[in-house]
Amino acid sequence: MTIRATLIVMLGLCAGMLATTTAFAEKPQVEKPQTKILDVKTFKTPAGIDVWLVSDKTVPVISMDFSFEGGLANDPEGKPGVARLVSIMLDEGAGTIKSQEFQAKLSDNAIQLGFTAGRDAFYGQLRTLKENRELAFDLLQLALAHPRFDADAIERMKNANTAQIQHDLGDPAWLVARCFNGMVFEGHPYSLPGAGHLASMASITRQDLLDYATSQFVRSGLRLAIAGDISQEEAARLVDKAFGALPLEGDNEKPGFFLPKYAGKTILLPLNTPQTQVSIGTAGIPRDDKDWHAAVIMNYILGGGSFDARLMREIREKRGLTYGIYSSLQSMRQTALLTAGFAASNEKVKEAVDILKDEWRRMAEDGATEVEITDAKAYLTGSLLLELTSTGDISSTLNGLQRDGLDADYINKRNAELMKVTPDDIKRVAKRLLKADDLTIVLVGKPEGIKPDILLDRPPGMKEPEKK
Repeated sequence: MTIRATLIVMLGLCAGMLATTTAFAEKPQVEKPQTKILDVKTFKTPAGIDVWLVSDKTVPVISMDFSFEGGLANDPEGKPGVARLVSIMLDEGAGTIKSQEFQAKLSDNAIQLGFTAGRDAFYGQLRTLKENRELAFDLLQLALAHPRFDADAIERMKNANTAQIQHDLGDPAWLVARCFNGMVFEGHPYSLPGAGHLASMASITRQDLLDYATSQFVRSGLRLAIAGDISQEEAARLVDKAFGALPLEGDNEKPGFFLPKYAGKTILLPLNTPQTQVSIGTAGIPRDDKDWHAAVIMNYILGGGSFDARLMREIREKRGLTYGIYSSLQSMRQTALLTAGFAASNEKVKEAVDILKDEWRRMAEDGATEVEITDAKAYLTGSLLLELTSTGDISSTLNGLQRDGLDADYINKRNAELMKVTPDDIKRVAKRLLKADDLTIVLVGKPEGIKPDILLDRPPGMKEPEKK
């Protein structure tokens, strides 16, 4: 059965299971083996690279997602933005192929190649028609092992990045994120602006980019998943073509786990705007914690379920204090957060913050209702299938599971883990995580009635070039 057909069948089975009653529960039931959502094969290439593969011949497309340990955390000291520049320059020519020719080879052959520098990893995506797979993997190999980093391309990208930074400095939504990250991660690489600042853009050199690529692109930190019309043998050959000649080890040592700073503090960056942007956070839960699945359901009920969530219902629907509000779990290599964010008019932002705290306390004290838990489970288990409808969706999801340290069969076990969560589990994890007095509240604007503990005069971590 193809991937797409399996997903459609599974979606129907999930819907049927949710509608089934217990009227005939007294009759003995023969337990049927659970149908797999994905058949994930795992193997090691001759070069020693671990691969997760989902083969499907429905369409002649191959998708690969991969990631190297490191990312923004590997930026050289004093020069944030190096990883960002590398990520946007790897397709600006490689080997003997200059920028325009490289771009033409990609577009003329319908090859999608892209890179992103994240907090803990440097990510790549490759999408290609099966008939163009040799060229696609050749270009990827050149980009990783022999990037050109030509002077004119560096200048062009640095100018573009500088213009974006200058634009961001006037964007309240960007500013509140910058202030939040700069404060709660203070003293850690996570606190630095991923795109860099004006001073770093002026100082980054071609050698910085080359040094970063050499230390970042190593096989020991590589995680890789492929989905599409490709066999295990072909996948092993192409993976080794692209990655096999990379160094085995690099310089990726990082400090251990830490707790976010400024718990219980209110931090304000004044800005003359009619609305105040708000970013709120507290210590979260690591991905490998036994309470993770309970926390996922709890967060959906609290603020992750859009219009079904308590925060949206209480703050937007009932009182009209904001257009939208959300909460989310963020599990990183070295810390974990539970965050919430919204924007409200300056005169209403205090009321919205107070209600958020009340909802934080209410769930910590009472947990969630049976109806809320049932609805959350129905959405979270059913939506998984809708997130896996293309080869790109599948390879991206699997690479995320690799980065989380999960096994290849987790995709088939995840819904069962969610269904095991009980009301007592929700109440326990809510009491553990939802401590309203420990919230770090970061505001950008002119909020009325709020007295900050810390008043900022500029976004943390942003530096201007030294005047000559």
